[in-house]
Amino acid sequence: MNINELFTPFNYKNLNLKNRLVMAPMTRAQSDNGIPTKEIEDYYARRAASNVGLILSEGTVINRPASKNMQNIPDFYGTQALQGWKNVIDAVHKNGGKMGPQIWHVGDTRSSADYPTIEMEKASTMSLEDIQDTIAQFAASAKSAKDLGFDCLEIHGAHGYLIDQFFWEVTNTRTDEYGGKNIKERSRFAVDVIKAIRAAVGEDFTIIIRLSQWKQQDYKSRLATTSSEMEDWLLPLKEAGVDIFHCSQRRFWEPEFEGSDLNFAGWAKKITGQPTITVGSVGLKGDFMSAFAGEGSEKADLSELIRRFDRQDFDLVAVGRALLTDHQWVQKIKEGRIEEISDFSAESLSVLY
Repeated sequence: MNINELFTPFNYKNLNLKNRLVMAPMTRAQSDNGIPTKEIEDYYARRAASNVGLILSEGTVINRPASKNMQNIPDFYGTQALQGWKNVIDAVHKNGGKMGPQIWHVGDTRSSADYPTIEMEKASTMSLEDIQDTIAQFAASAKSAKDLGFDCLEIHGAHGYLIDQFFWEVTNTRTDEYGGKNIKERSRFAVDVIKAIRAAVGEDFTIIIRLSQWKQQDYKSRLATTSSEMEDWLLPLKEAGVDIFHCSQRRFWEPEFEGSDLNFAGWAKKITGQPTITVGSVGLKGDFMSAFAGEGSEKADLSELIRRFDRQDFDLVAVGRALLTDHQWVQKIKEGRIEEISDFSAESLSVLY
């Protein structure tokens, strides 16, 4: 197994990375009332110091009612929160890393038990005024990311949250211009968000979008059942301004469509011609569902990942839980210290190693 190719540089627009390994966004909900703490700063700085090529932050929310469903999810607006993120990106840069915030709105996903009940915003019932302000707030947070010195940004368009709720026919039953009978029509909201962000950050700033077929409301859901439907979904997003597609699967090795062993990231690259990120149980034998059930996972070898990467199915590889437990995961991989890598422990979900 030759892992050297994972440690080649990646250059796209303003984004210059020393290797192809990305820290995946993972909700920590440990920012006090939405303000990132020194512990959050140190958490990301440790990964930067341990050779992670690109860090994508946990989801950070825009300035809209009900944009988050837990009190300590970090904000990406307001003087205090933005100063906290300025401290984070400065620490990451000091340690030789690159980073982008993931910008988010949870939509009408369920609030946690300890968070005050609030009226959640739904794709099907938001007024046009609500939609236009939401688009503007995505753009405002994106501009803040650039102004603070982040290296890129990611839009969270996956996993059954607000943008994804517009994609999905189950949650988008609108009959106006933000509804539609097919995925291309229901992509209008995402397209408008992307266009507004592109206008706010300029042409050279790298925009990533995270997408998924599965939803937390339905793990078997699929927005695109054929490659032609995937074209209708992804090509409008590319035309609107997406640079890199971050393709979330529960297991990266699973093929997306019958008749080909290409995974989601492989198909996205083939369809759009844009760089893609693969993600989903990289470095581990069990998927994230076992973690939510309180189970750990043994580490796994990377031979299948390397096979697909060498075939140029995707350009970057996002690592989630493996990096949560072991902040030196990338460094250990690079140095061949495989035996020193820790197995994933579900306890990692609640602490900041």
